[in-house]
Amino acid sequence: MLIGHAAPQAAFLEGWRADRLHHAWLLTGPEGVGKRAFADAAARMVLARAADFAGGQRTPAAALIAAGSHPDLKILDREARDDGRLKPEIVIDQVRALASLFQATSGMGGWRVVIVDPVDALNRAAANALLKSLEEPPVQTVFLLVSHSPGRLLPTIRSRARRLLLRQLDDADTRAVLAAHLPDATDSELDTLARLAEGAPGRALRYAGLDVGKLAAELDALAAAAPAQSRGRALALGRALAGKSAQPRYEAFLDLAPRRLAAAARRASGPRLARTIALWETARDLAASAPGLSLDPAQVVAELAGLVAGIDREHP
Repeated sequence: MLIGHAAPQAAFLEGWRADRLHHAWLLTGPEGVGKRAFADAAARMVLARAADFAGGQRTPAAALIAAGSHPDLKILDREARDDGRLKPEIVIDQVRALASLFQATSGMGGWRVVIVDPVDALNRAAANALLKSLEEPPVQTVFLLVSHSPGRLLPTIRSRARRLLLRQLDDADTRAVLAAHLPDATDSELDTLARLAEGAPGRALRYAGLDVGKLAAELDALAAAAPAQSRGRALALGRALAGKSAQPRYEAFLDLAPRRLAAAARRASGPRLARTIALWETARDLAASAPGLSLDPAQVVAELAGLVAGIDREHP
């Protein structure tokens, strides 16, 4: 069941119920707000020929989708490498493989759906190949294009898709999404995750089971700490997150530290704003590059903690 996003749902349903469904939809908005969940729910509704997003959940089409074997649904995403990491791009051969879907009649006598997640990951050749299908769309086929950065897309792709903006969820819907995905979570954990999600529950789901409330509290303490205290706290935190067993919490910290500086920037003004933005940019770049460069986790954490240290004392 899709939670929230009433306006985008209504826009999609208007075309669906009037039998005038646009052939391509560009689903935009911040990461983690539910763009892929929207695409999955829309695909299920269309393939099950249901009346709305809540329908079609207990149908043969839904069962085939869940099993990954629906003949009229194709999903283009980044494939995995041998080491399990995702490839950086969606390549042209993946797009060309759609030809078998388009050349045959619908396997179940109805619509066909293509989900591209994220469409931003298409390389130039793949984007041009997809564009041809958007320019001359196959009959009864709908493309659902998940985009985190629509400005990176070819203007011609943007122009041929109807854009739906999915915004951050409110607190109640955020918590409902988290509760649906984490049925065994305690109320305290759900409250913490909902607070850290900032309207993007998909982001907070990565934190489940990692006791990130303590990491967030430590960042708050660092932000308020005097210089004499912050250095020791930063080094201690680095040691705590350096071991192999701490890798998931280390990765969570790489996400949390820049976000803590972003929160401080939203409260700042004047010269403080410029300085805080500069700190955030430094933290963002370090956190993004550290895993790929195999930087020492203890040093990375200590450096990020040092960037956060004292930031709240400048924002009374």
